[in-house]
Amino acid sequence: MSDNNINNNNDVVIAVLAGSTSDESVYKKTIDVLEKEKISYELKILSAHRDPKKLDDYIKNCKALVYIAIAGLSAALPGVIASKTNRPVIGVPVSAKLGGLDALLSIVQMPPKVPVACVGIDRGENAAYLAIRILDLMKK
Repeated sequence: MSDNNINNNNDVVIAVLAGSTSDESVYKKTIDVLEKEKISYELKILSAHRDPKKLDDYIKNCKALVYIAIAGLSAALPGVIASKTNRPVIGVPVSAKLGGLDALLSIVQMPPKVPVACVGIDRGENAAYLAIRILDLMKK
């Protein structure tokens, strides 16, 4: 788990959350893009199932403008985050089982009023690019 602030100020713009350290190959793609584009971010490993209280506390105190949630298997993390914030949430399904199709379907099948954007399976880099586009809209 690391915290990184590329802009050298205390404003974390994007919160990157992963359900497990086993998702490192995917979240590394995300943070590589954010670092290349000099976007401030914070990386946290928080499971919606194993750490629900820590996740709740993090979301309540997080000042990030966009969340990127990386999760495999049941992939509850993006939906749980979206249920607790009005900020944009981008889900990244991980190919842990069933080629990632289980995670993909879990992320895209959110109930009404709990929207989660979803990128392709293991496409952490696309989540970063989508978050950057969302931030660009906020500047206008």
